[in-house]
Amino acid sequence: MREIIQQFFLETVGEELCVMFCSMIPIIELRGAIPLGAALGLPWWQNYILAVVGNMIPVPFILLFIKKIIAWMTVCRVKFFRKFALWLTKKADKNRDKIEKYSFWGVCLFVAVPLPVTGAWTGSLVAATIDMKFWKAMLSCLFGVMIAGVVMSLASYGVVAALQIFA
Repeated sequence: MREIIQQFFLETVGEELCVMFCSMIPIIELRGAIPLGAALGLPWWQNYILAVVGNMIPVPFILLFIKKIIAWMTVCRVKFFRKFALWLTKKADKNRDKIEKYSFWGVCLFVAVPLPVTGAWTGSLVAATIDMKFWKAMLSCLFGVMIAGVVMSLASYGVVAALQIFA
């Protein structure tokens, strides 16, 4: 099964789109896409651009629609959705003062930290819950994604170069 999936993505879709699609996936995002592109042998600059663009594709949709989705989840009959929406709202309200205080740079730095669950998806969610203006949130997430991309590129291509020296 793994071979079929690998063949589909690498031969049918192509390495470049694999990197872009991978960077669109929550939690994995750019932090997983750049090491993937490095392992596939893509040039660092191409890998960086593909990963940044792919990571930013979901951001405007999250910013525009997440509050409506959370509102729907709050009144949904599915208990899990209701509980998750209430937990998320409570968490956002609890940290609202801290988040609003640092708003633009806070979201930017949060997104820039190259760890799981600190990427553009979560940063967009945070920006939407504090009612950050759309373009301000987009720019904040973009700067954060670009910084994370530089960090991951340096780490990934440094490791690839080191492995090539010892191979």
